[in-house]
Amino acid sequence: MSELNSRIALLRRVPLSSLRVFEAAGRSGSFIQAAQELGLSPSAVSHSIRKLEGTIDLALFERTTREVQLTAKGQLLLEHVQRGLDEMHRGFALAHSNEPPPLRLHTAPSFATQWLMPRLGRFVQAYPHIDLRFSASTDYAKFDNDDFDLDIVYGEPRQTLHEKVPLAVEHLTPLCSPEVAERIHSPQDLHGHTLIQCEVQMLQWKGWFEANHLLPPHHYALRFDRSAMAIAAAVNGMGVVLESTLLAAGELEKGTLVAPLRALTHDIQYIGHYLVYPRRRTRHEAFEVFKKWLLDELGVR
Repeated sequence: MSELNSRIALLRRVPLSSLRVFEAAGRSGSFIQAAQELGLSPSAVSHSIRKLEGTIDLALFERTTREVQLTAKGQLLLEHVQRGLDEMHRGFALAHSNEPPPLRLHTAPSFATQWLMPRLGRFVQAYPHIDLRFSASTDYAKFDNDDFDLDIVYGEPRQTLHEKVPLAVEHLTPLCSPEVAERIHSPQDLHGHTLIQCEVQMLQWKGWFEANHLLPPHHYALRFDRSAMAIAAAVNGMGVVLESTLLAAGELEKGTLVAPLRALTHDIQYIGHYLVYPRRRTRHEAFEVFKKWLLDELGVR
């Protein structure tokens, strides 16, 4: 029998009621409390746990005369059983709800601030019936708990079981305010200006100088941990930032930032952001709508 068939056969032998008893006992750390919660006798809880342990051939609890405690395997199983029960509760709630579930989007902070937020109004106007829940942080979204439907991440995820779609090719080039640009006529002029870096950016000033066969400076006066802050510093005339024209598209369009050396140097091109989402047979009904809108806005075909 294959491993998959063995798992299916095992699940068929484990009744849902046994898993509910195990979850209550594992969560509370007490057969008595689990019995009170489920309206059973302590002996019925103990019998159900022993039957479950026999069925799956695992010791789930360490028992003493005064207490019970989960084994390491029991703790591992409890976490997955709890997620499974939570998913079933969520499914029942959604099935009984008359309102469509919200589309939960997670994104990298600077992408959210610099690119997505200025355009999100168009999505809301075009699809007012979609309840969009928006969150931004540097952490990757955890789809296991069903907290999010999709995630826009900075940098390619190294190892993931989820689907990942590369977004637009981004161009890194020196950007600054028009006033600062008046004093920049050649790449060598950069050595006389404050160079702003975003420390979490995959490609830094040193790489840009080397790609353009130029000697990089030894000192950088301003460093930020968010592209949005680095871009804002450049807008305020604090120096020259090496940044993505995608993230700085709004400032370039308004003219608060310019690219003084673009005709004289080579941009660094790379894919900076990815759309990530779990592999599921069924998806949120608004998922494909948002995905298509996002790719269309980015010009991705």
